[in-house]
Amino acid sequence: MIIIMERDATAENIKAVTDLLNEHEFRVIVHEGDVHTVIDALGDKTTLSPNRIDAMDGVMKIKFIREPFRLASRDRKSDDTVIEFSNGVKVGGANRPVFMVGPCSVEEDYDGLLEVATAAKELGCQFLRGGAFKPRTSPYDFDGLGEKALKYLAQAREATGLLVVTELMDVEDLDLVCDYADVIQVGARNMQNFRLLKAVGKCNKPVVLKRGPASTIREFLLAAEHILYNGNEQVILCERGLKSFDNAFTRNLMDIAAVPVIKKLSHLPIIVDPSHGTGQRYLIEPMAKAGLVVGADGVMVEVHHNPATALSDGKQSLSIPQFREVFTKLNKMIDTLHLERSMAIPNVE
Repeated sequence: MIIIMERDATAENIKAVTDLLNEHEFRVIVHEGDVHTVIDALGDKTTLSPNRIDAMDGVMKIKFIREPFRLASRDRKSDDTVIEFSNGVKVGGANRPVFMVGPCSVEEDYDGLLEVATAAKELGCQFLRGGAFKPRTSPYDFDGLGEKALKYLAQAREATGLLVVTELMDVEDLDLVCDYADVIQVGARNMQNFRLLKAVGKCNKPVVLKRGPASTIREFLLAAEHILYNGNEQVILCERGLKSFDNAFTRNLMDIAAVPVIKKLSHLPIIVDPSHGTGQRYLIEPMAKAGLVVGADGVMVEVHHNPATALSDGKQSLSIPQFREVFTKLNKMIDTLHLERSMAIPNVE
């Protein structure tokens, strides 16, 4: 880190900062300028909180040479993280993009859920997603079936072989969700629920972490850092749209640029969710294509057996015939993208 001292910082102020840094085994280089003194400090920031330095007399500001998300950063790991499941499905790296498909909420109609899961399996999707516990803005909206929904998801997995993705909202439900799910989803509203992040960091389940509706990319990666720091390296990021000043035509603003930015900054896989990212079913196909073109490792899509009767997010859900058509187009595009990428790799044998 670089510490910039105030214009009127005294020699005693500067010495106090350098002594503290030396005490924590930083390599310290002091540059005395005409206006400001600048201190270069090279070392392990985990041994000394920058907040402690920032509060010292004479310190104007601190700048970081490296991003604070140490474990999620490409500086730590240059190769892409690949998350592999027991059935051979892989997420990340050079592997084919995956699809996480299913209704926003698991409803009482199990046959409808099974119909979606069966169609997804037949098309070649790998994951069944569905909410058992739903965060809702209004207390009057359907907020999920709880364990009954988890049992429905497990039954659909038994019938189709799809891996189950479902959202965890409360630390108290962690063991219950882990008993049924293959992947735990931390939703956008809980992206900075640090107690929840710590808990899923201590479990041995892959995690889909959704970006908060008003979070920066740095905040997003630092949320992932909490999970990694607590021991769980199986994190899949998900771009699902941000709040925007213009919500007349889209529910959220899907940040396509976040995908290549995160690919540059981090080794973690990232998928896109055009259903939440736009809130409009007609935009799912073009935004999914955009996400795949810029390097997304997968797509999460809300599919319902009858969107008109869906208890949540029907407007942004595809029917099964609609999803079949969209998936076929996306699959053809993926074939082309993978062919182009393989042709771009020189043969060095």
